[in-house]
Amino acid sequence: MDRDLLQPREAALEAEPVLGTAAARSPLLSEIGRILRRARAKRGMTRKTLASLSQTSERYLAQIESGEGNPTVLVLEAVARGLGLTLFDLLPLGESDAAQVRLGRRLRRLSAEELSAVARFLDTGEAHGPQRARRRRISLIGLRGAGKTTLGAALAARLGCPFIELDKLVEREHGAGVSMLFEVYGQATFRRYEREALERVVGSHESAVIATAGGIVADEDSFALLRAATHVVWLKASPAEHMSRVMEQGDFRPMGRNREAMKDLIAILEAREPEYRRAHAQIDTSGRAVEECVAELAETAARLFAGGG
Repeated sequence: MDRDLLQPREAALEAEPVLGTAAARSPLLSEIGRILRRARAKRGMTRKTLASLSQTSERYLAQIESGEGNPTVLVLEAVARGLGLTLFDLLPLGESDAAQVRLGRRLRRLSAEELSAVARFLDTGEAHGPQRARRRRISLIGLRGAGKTTLGAALAARLGCPFIELDKLVEREHGAGVSMLFEVYGQATFRRYEREALERVVGSHESAVIATAGGIVADEDSFALLRAATHVVWLKASPAEHMSRVMEQGDFRPMGRNREAMKDLIAILEAREPEYRRAHAQIDTSGRAVEECVAELAETAARLFAGGG
């Protein structure tokens, strides 16, 4: 991402807000605001960060999210880019059918060659190229504090395979921390780095335990790859337990200096939960000893490897 894009467009922004009684009552604007709030929460992104990435004002973003702002198409497109989405992703285009919406979003991102391959598949019913097998790869998804690092390392030791944390792999390959990569390059670029790292891990390890960032489910392509090439396990916990574990770790990213941290955490979990539920299995770690969770995770992995889930 061009760093110049992080600078505010003061003149354009002050002219953008269009408010009024009709706008405030518009079902369309209210639905756009709801979609925007969920998209931002799904990525764990603060409104301040999105304001910087989309070159708009934090105050105006709040108005759009509440359904009181009436953004122009260009403003909405800029906000979508800041989220790593397209303009159409923020429009209420049949949100009730989640599978259809996900497919539509992925199709819009395909190149002409990829679209041709999809068309051939639909015409012939045959995929061109071998299906990527999951083999003996386990990936762990969930919010920070779910136990992905602790349980993942323990499971890898039991299975005698590598334990790989995608975030740390991306940091080593690009020479900067996750927060810095997000700040300098933006959400979309970081997700591309993450997806490329995942592709390399899958290509070089038939057996591995992979801990992912909580927001990987916000990227349709990365999550599709994860589900196709690994057995995905959702490690879940109650919001209170997530918060207490994060506090023990001393890491409030992306909630640092936010007095409403718990509210934000709940919003993030609610926005991501439909995607987390697409995992091949799930384990609730709330109020349980590490040894007990490791034992259940090992049993779950054995069942998935055997084709029982």
